[in-house]
Amino acid sequence: MAARALWKGAISFGLVYIPVEMYTAVQEHDLDLTMLDRRDFSPVGYKRYNKKTGKEVTWDDIVKGYEYEDNEYVVLSDEDLKRANVEATQTIDIVAFVEAADVPLTYYETPYYLAPAKGGGKVYALLRETLRKAGKIGIATVVMRTKQHLCALVCVEDKIVLNTLRYATEIRSAEELKLPPATMKAAGISDKELQMALSLVDGMSEEWNPEQYHDTYKEDVMAMVKKKIKAGQTKTITAPDKETAAPKASNVVDLVALLQDSLGKRGGKGAAAKSRPAPVEEEEDEEEEEAKPKARSSKSGSTTRRSTSTSRAKSSTKSTAKTASHATAAKRKPATSRKAA
Repeated sequence: MAARALWKGAISFGLVYIPVEMYTAVQEHDLDLTMLDRRDFSPVGYKRYNKKTGKEVTWDDIVKGYEYEDNEYVVLSDEDLKRANVEATQTIDIVAFVEAADVPLTYYETPYYLAPAKGGGKVYALLRETLRKAGKIGIATVVMRTKQHLCALVCVEDKIVLNTLRYATEIRSAEELKLPPATMKAAGISDKELQMALSLVDGMSEEWNPEQYHDTYKEDVMAMVKKKIKAGQTKTITAPDKETAAPKASNVVDLVALLQDSLGKRGGKGAAAKSRPAPVEEEEDEEEEEAKPKARSSKSGSTTRRSTSTSRAKSSTKSTAKTASHATAAKRKPATSRKAA
């Protein structure tokens, strides 16, 4: 958690005020790439400059302004922005409680942690437990950085998370998208295809463990960086490959066959049962049924099994292979051996 709070104020819960402090809940791990001039590979910088004089402007000399006419501005200081609505800038005002499932994921934006400020522990815990028991989220409004945000207060374990939400006007309509029909029948999905897909989902289902996921692409890029350094190609600009046409989708796709193939390749409960190799004893029984009752056939079957075990074949000598072949033949005909004895 950050050492300094991003925002300080209170949650308005009916007539109850809960003093809280807001902290960022996420941190970025993007690749830190520097813009370079391709002519001499020097870093490219950006300056804040006065468009009238062309001179650079320091942060201390920068103020905000609203352009009400061409090149005419109303200067707005931080204090002006605060005085426009003091309560809105200092309060997370809960306006309703709704079911979490009723808010589509497209509305969620950025999460923040809320922690109780001095003297707010008990009322903070009260709101947290109320959200937990009710199974709902609180819809609220809050002003941050000159913008009023719609937000959701969500109970997550022992903390309250404020997640900013997009307004309905910020969500683009999906009417122009060419989507399949909403029903299975109209979309041409058979019951068998659905059942196979559900089996694939079941086979790939596991407990949520966020620690097992990480940015593998960043690792690939860093591996390429090390490779170019080692090869002395730090100033080499790699030209793009010739683009190949994307494969066209077939008009008729055997989804059942694809799903069956996926079940065989994917890990999980369902795939494990289907892709698990048969025990050696079962292979031997099948070979015994197919093999002729001759010592030569037994020897051939033994040789075939030995060839499938590469590591054993490499470590075995010819004499060992011959001994194993006779031993297998003897094992295949226990009755004959006893009669001979």
